[in-house]
Amino acid sequence: MEQAAAPEHGTEQTAAPAPGTRRPGGRTARTRAAVRDAVLTGLAEHGYPGLTVEYVAEHSGVHKTTLYRRWGGVEGLVADALDLAGEDTWSPPDTGSLEGDLRALAREVCDAFADAADAAAPTAFIAAAFQSDRAADALRAFYAERFSRCEAVVARAVARGEAPADTDAGAVVRAVSAPLFLRLFVTREPIGTALADQSATAVLAAVRAGAFSAEESAPGA
Repeated sequence: MEQAAAPEHGTEQTAAPAPGTRRPGGRTARTRAAVRDAVLTGLAEHGYPGLTVEYVAEHSGVHKTTLYRRWGGVEGLVADALDLAGEDTWSPPDTGSLEGDLRALAREVCDAFADAADAAAPTAFIAAAFQSDRAADALRAFYAERFSRCEAVVARAVARGEAPADTDAGAVVRAVSAPLFLRLFVTREPIGTALADQSATAVLAAVRAGAFSAEESAPGA
């Protein structure tokens, strides 16, 4: 992996803020958004190994000295871009049924990776997680937060009587996307609506059978 150049002499290297930290708005927020956009563009064009601080500086309009001081280098830039991505207003589908919600969640995964250009940046984020511990931590935090939002789907299903009260919501929402990510990033097979619906149907059947009860889903159970 190409390493980022060392910070210029005399610059203070500080880590990006921890995920979930409240940040100021105004100019600071605009700067961070510009840097995030440059990181996404760079990942889409060159992947993680080809992303450099110089590239981000050129495309964001933020001097590389500032980038090193605030983000520490490429790892910090990628981690903060993921953190910022997790601060959006996305919410899980609410179709009125567990079956509909699970299908919608699975299809969203397919839609997100259907277009090669749109999929380039998120694919690069995942690739970066295999090359950088900091990127891996940021990716884990991003998906943990995403899955946490999705647990509302299961909570509503329990309230409607569609799922056992002790259903492990986190395990359910992870299981829906797991076969899709396996094909996308392990076996490199195509995915689509049929596979998304198949995954949702399988998870729904498992929920109804009690396979995702908290006791069954516990590690080592």
